Amino acid sequence: MGSKIEKISYYLPEKITSNDDLQKEFSDFDSAKFSKKIGISSRHITGDNETALDIAFKAATEVLLDENKETIDFVLYCTQSPEYFLPSGACLLQNRLGLSSSCGALDFNLGCSGFVYGLSLCKGLISSGVAKRILFVTSETYSKHLHPKDKANRGIFGDAATATIVAESEKEHIGEFVLGTDGSGAEKLIVRNGCSYAPFNEDTPAVEYGTGNITDDNHIYMDGPGIFNFTIEKVPFAYSELLRKNDLELENVQMNIFHQANKYMLNYLRKKIKISKDHFYIDMNDVGNTVSNTIPIALKRALDKDVVKVGDKVSLVGFGVGLSWAGVIVEL
Repeated sequence: MGSKIEKISYYLPEKITSNDDLQKEFSDFDSAKFSKKIGISSRHITGDNETALDIAFKAATEVLLDENKETIDFVLYCTQSPEYFLPSGACLLQNRLGLSSSCGALDFNLGCSGFVYGLSLCKGLISSGVAKRILFVTSETYSKHLHPKDKANRGIFGDAATATIVAESEKEHIGEFVLGTDGSGAEKLIVRNGCSYAPFNEDTPAVEYGTGNITDDNHIYMDGPGIFNFTIEKVPFAYSELLRKNDLELENVQMNIFHQANKYMLNYLRKKIKISKDHFYIDMNDVGNTVSNTIPIALKRALDKDVVKVGDKVSLVGFGVGLSWAGVIVEL
């Protein structure tokens, strides 16, 4: 028996922040230039009392329409914006959705590579006989981790949640994985305060970094150039290894959907790997970088627009916070 992606839903919060909104806050923010280079014109932001679990529930409710909930035997939940230190958000989601108490439930904390890592867990659970039908949810609210004066990151990141049904299949549709980690680069994208090592500190000083960006240790710090250099070094090699492990050539892959970090970075990678525009999908203009949600949102949109079709082989490649990277080729 194998495994396959059966369906995907996603949810975007109602509140929208446009580039024009940011330009009103930051006089040196060039809305048109940012949109052209980075490929983001607006992003969805959760409300003050809206959490990652709230939007995860909405995405999951959508994907479970017309589903027999009793057939869901595992909930897998990827987030870096947990409801609590404990208990597990997957347990809360199982209860809120009204799923069977015989259903397994597990959280994992991973960012931009999270969807691909999650697929590897789904495949393992199914191939080992632990589960047959998995509800795999990603949800992220990075907006709550951003300093109000962090101009660049407020332009990049948006909030979202996705829900995917991964199920047992007679044929294997999820190929071999390439997974990698370089924890020595952990501080390139980090929130230093708020957990066991360093508690939240109201008196932590604000610091300027980059070009006019402000953050502090209670909020996200991102070394943009460092993340870019990591990406262009690791991802092309990982992609070559992905083709090798799946015994494929570049021309055998109908579409490539990478983590939707920003348009400039994606086009740089595309050219370096020598993927044609027609076989490389970018769709983030109205959502921004939604971390673990970018790949499933892009895949769902590509399916809805008939950019990819049943039977196509599609590479899914994630990379970022950790530092971490992951790739897989799926047959739709």
